[in-house]
Amino acid sequence: RRVLSDLSSGINAEYFFFFYVGDNSYEITPAMISGVRTVTKTEHVREFVPSVIEPSFGIGRILYCILECNFKVRESDEKRTWLDLPPLIAPTKCSVLPLSSNDVFTPYIEQISASLRKLGIPNKVDDSSGAIGRRYARTDEIGIPFGITVDFDTVKLNSVTVRERNTCTQIRVPLDEVAVVVNQLCSDQLTWSEASSKYPSFSSQETI
Repeated sequence: RRVLSDLSSGINAEYFFFFYVGDNSYEITPAMISGVRTVTKTEHVREFVPSVIEPSFGIGRILYCILECNFKVRESDEKRTWLDLPPLIAPTKCSVLPLSSNDVFTPYIEQISASLRKLGIPNKVDDSSGAIGRRYARTDEIGIPFGITVDFDTVKLNSVTVRERNTCTQIRVPLDEVAVVVNQLCSDQLTWSEASSKYPSFSSQETI
């Protein structure tokens, strides 16, 4: 600003100015310059804040991370793998398994499956042949968190067993309460430890 002021005063007084560039000098006369003006210019700036965040990854990577982080191996048997999917995101919440292929279990299987569907609980009936332990392992591999087993005590006592995938422990629940209990477990209204303290534990039963 000071240089411009001096230059303007000098031009008005008809002075000559010399500029030196290296060894060369250049003369600037008042006739070369019409005048020096000071102008104030107002610039309007428009600020824009984006309201949409576009992530650089799709749903495929999210699903891959979920599967990778929840893939587990049983400490007692390295060949037994399982998915530790939380009940809230598990596609199938509960499996319904008869202890054997005995026809006496069929009405109970249908009743339990219908009760679960009525509460909006996705369930899978596995009445295939094979030992109950192998069928448990199959449901563990696809991340089903809970399993209901219909056995001969169901016929005698009108109760079933509920198995938890992570601990492989089981409790015995009355038939008319099992759908509500599974629903509470899947929606985090009831923890497995609370259910275990409320209902008696169960170990095993012979297959006939």
